[in-house]
Amino acid sequence: MSLLQFGQTRPEFAVPVLNERAVRASAGLLFAVALIAFMHAFLLGKFQPTRVFVVAFVLEFALRLFVSPQLAPVYRLGQWVVRHQQPEWVGAPQKRFAWGMGLALGLSMFWLLVVQQIIGPVNMLVCGLCLVFMFFESAFGICIGCKVYNLFNKEQAQLCPGGVCETSPAPRERVPARTRAAQAAVLLGFAGAVLGSARWVSDNAVPTPAMWHHAPAGSSAPATDDATGAAAATDPAEVARCQVPAFAKAIGHEAMWKLHNGC
Repeated sequence: MSLLQFGQTRPEFAVPVLNERAVRASAGLLFAVALIAFMHAFLLGKFQPTRVFVVAFVLEFALRLFVSPQLAPVYRLGQWVVRHQQPEWVGAPQKRFAWGMGLALGLSMFWLLVVQQIIGPVNMLVCGLCLVFMFFESAFGICIGCKVYNLFNKEQAQLCPGGVCETSPAPRERVPARTRAAQAAVLLGFAGAVLGSARWVSDNAVPTPAMWHHAPAGSSAPATDDATGAAAATDPAEVARCQVPAFAKAIGHEAMWKLHNGC
């Protein structure tokens, strides 16, 4: 196999192929980092991690497309993670098209967020699309870009994950009526348990200093007057509980720690 070719040429397949397990592993790694960077921007207003990720994302996909996937660091890391698993070979042409879509999205984010430093709904939309694509690839083995490939190419994709490109898919397994009824009952019970726990959690919320000043009359929450609230705020036990630990101060999350702990 040539180091600089896209995909592997194997005698049993008519088109170059890639290991789907490595593709999914690398998509999962990118998704995890992208989600962390996105949450930093969305929840904390810190866009530096997102900018760094965008640069890394563009470099990764440029290497995959214009040099070789074998020299792309995240793809190689994905290969290493699944090195003991049996390869699942899928067609490389549709993956190349899908990664081209990813690179186009990455370049648009690079221009908007890194070069122009524009913050707005367009960024959210593009980031959301990238997260959806990577999540579907890593979690379900569904390559959305590969489906778009079939819309623009006369020669349809071959060797898709799970055999979904086959013209004669295997018939769906028939589920007995008794099994379907049991599944429905379990689903209803599961939903009821989740909704019930949500109501219980809502009814038994831990009182916070903000709630002390707005507790309704006759409730079991702490007193509503300012004097009582101030007394509670100076209670030694409460003051000790709300001491911000050193690790939160060290990373600059003192205010967030107080918010999460109701202080």
